[in-house]
Amino acid sequence: MNKVTIAVVEDEVIIANDICDTLETLGYSVLEPAINYTEALETIEKHKPDLVILDIQLSGKKDGIDLAWKIKEDYNIPFIFLTSNADQLTIDRAKRVDPPAYLMKPFNEDELYSSIEIVLFNFAEKQKEDENLVINDSIFIKQQMLFKKVKFEDILFLKSDHVYVEIVTKNQNKYVVRGTLNSYLGKLDNNFVRIHRSYIANLSHLDMINQVTIKIGAIELPIGQRYRKTLLDRINIA
Repeated sequence: MNKVTIAVVEDEVIIANDICDTLETLGYSVLEPAINYTEALETIEKHKPDLVILDIQLSGKKDGIDLAWKIKEDYNIPFIFLTSNADQLTIDRAKRVDPPAYLMKPFNEDELYSSIEIVLFNFAEKQKEDENLVINDSIFIKQQMLFKKVKFEDILFLKSDHVYVEIVTKNQNKYVVRGTLNSYLGKLDNNFVRIHRSYIANLSHLDMINQVTIKIGAIELPIGQRYRKTLLDRINIA
């Protein structure tokens, strides 16, 4: 299972390293911290983190609030403000971005952990059709009050079961989540295609295909008549 990946944007090196150490202790995967708006955008674009923790005060012309607006407009990534600034003007500017969380320095480990998990939970709640969270190239599957990260590339196929979907991975793990195949198809990458009213397959794991079935590893899946042409077009078979 992949860890949740977090980007830290903080222009004070000692504080940035302390935050990163705390996050690693909590079991998260942490990217190299960015110190300004430009570095942060480069990190987000290159590594596609699952969550961003950003200080409001950054070196350069654009601060953390400017960065938060950019993240909100161009990326489907939740963020947490982390700052020692509590003046009313700063709070008013920050509120306009509608931040998922706002942590004041100094923070402790429990406060940081709780904020991250609550932000992921609330972000997932905004996704209307299921209980789980899709960020970049991964789905976060809700298990009690925590989220387990499953990368798209590890998924073999999805199977519909009324109002639930079973997600099967290449290590044979199975996760049952609430939702519909259509709700997930729009969130997955281009390797996934509907092959049957009950199945979505990850074509990157395709081993065999004939007129009525495909094979992924040792698993054979049916091809629905109405989905056959789309499937064949996707894999360039006339």
